[in-house]
Amino acid sequence: MFRKILIANRGEIALRVICACKDLGIKTVAVYSEADRNSLHVRFADEAVCIGPAKSARSYLHIPSVISAAEITNVDAIHPGYGFLSENSEFAEVCEMSQLKFIGPKPDVTRLMGLKQEARKAMSAAGIPILPGSPGVIDSAEEAIRIAEKIGYPVLVKASAGGGGRGMRVVATPSDLPDLLAQAQTEAGAAFSNSDVYIEKFIGRPRHIEFQVIADEHGTVKVLGERECSIQRRHQKLVEEAPSPAVSPELRVAMAARLEKALGEVGYTNAGTVEFLMDETGNLYFIEVNARIQVEHPVTELVTGVDLVKSQILVAAGYKLSEILPSDITIRGHAIECRVNAEHPEKFTPSPGRITGLNVPGGIGVRVDTAAYTDGVIPPYYDSLVAKLITHGNTRMEAIQRMQRALEMFVVEGIYTTIPLHQKIMAHPEFQAGALDTHFLARM
Repeated sequence: MFRKILIANRGEIALRVICACKDLGIKTVAVYSEADRNSLHVRFADEAVCIGPAKSARSYLHIPSVISAAEITNVDAIHPGYGFLSENSEFAEVCEMSQLKFIGPKPDVTRLMGLKQEARKAMSAAGIPILPGSPGVIDSAEEAIRIAEKIGYPVLVKASAGGGGRGMRVVATPSDLPDLLAQAQTEAGAAFSNSDVYIEKFIGRPRHIEFQVIADEHGTVKVLGERECSIQRRHQKLVEEAPSPAVSPELRVAMAARLEKALGEVGYTNAGTVEFLMDETGNLYFIEVNARIQVEHPVTELVTGVDLVKSQILVAAGYKLSEILPSDITIRGHAIECRVNAEHPEKFTPSPGRITGLNVPGGIGVRVDTAAYTDGVIPPYYDSLVAKLITHGNTRMEAIQRMQRALEMFVVEGIYTTIPLHQKIMAHPEFQAGALDTHFLARM
């Protein structure tokens, strides 16, 4: 078992990893930027090291600073959380070269999954259904037009190395394709230092379904059910739930078997999420693998009883899944997560600043993952997440009712938050009926 772990992240996920380490009796080292000097992850870690100024490029994303902090504190392993360096294969390789265990997939697998067109090829070869699309990167507008005509309009141009909707364009007609292709390439190059794009069929009103996986270093892969993440704004998830109202027990079992085989064949290890789009007739199509822990992992934890972050650490330490997980994992009840962001609930403009008052809800079936506190500051330099509010119930409606109660009792003063928006979503008849797709907010 590891003696000491450095957490290469900030905010609520850094605190979440600290909690898992404390449960395992492992010492922790926090890294922080100058803007996060008074953050809770700094306070509750056993040690803390400042790694640079506020801008993430010079702190949380600066690999030499993170590795130096790990070396001077003499840690055994690094947990990257999500975002920042979590899917950076170069960082994982540097960790290996520095004799530091990277708590995540191997660098070659992370690299494969990070290039979406290569991940599509690997999943297709393993029998996972993918959307019709280009076999690889698009090299010219002429090639794009030829492929789009074969697939049928509308099509979606997507950044190969991207995420979060950047480098993505919907194309309805051949005449629009050259300009929108160039726009996507330019945006992808600016966002990811990689302008490669590919094309796939566009589904008009899809559901976003993802499957949680955990794999040990002995060849065993386990799927821990699915999550519904269809409530989104500009491809950014706002509400997640487990299980999905649209996935039957039969489909869940069938997809788990196929994914366990597919990920075993590519040598996947540690935690990850396989994301799909579901069309209006219930067909699932692979879109990407997130080779890390996800923001929304708590809903899976609540319905399975599995501590995913603790499992990540144990897998990285060499334990077998048979030693970590229960022999029979069943889905118990329903869980919903609302991402409470520091944003205006209607204008969606950022709202950084000092929290002047805070009341965190509680009671049966309520969990709050947050690094916020009264007089704490939400800085303008990073993700706007203030807290993840998660509820669990015996039924989906009970989880919704508990979420409504928790949102009403969740008070954040001094900044705007998305709490009022979440209240509208929870009360909406379509949401309560489980009639979801990624354009839900546009219809509200």
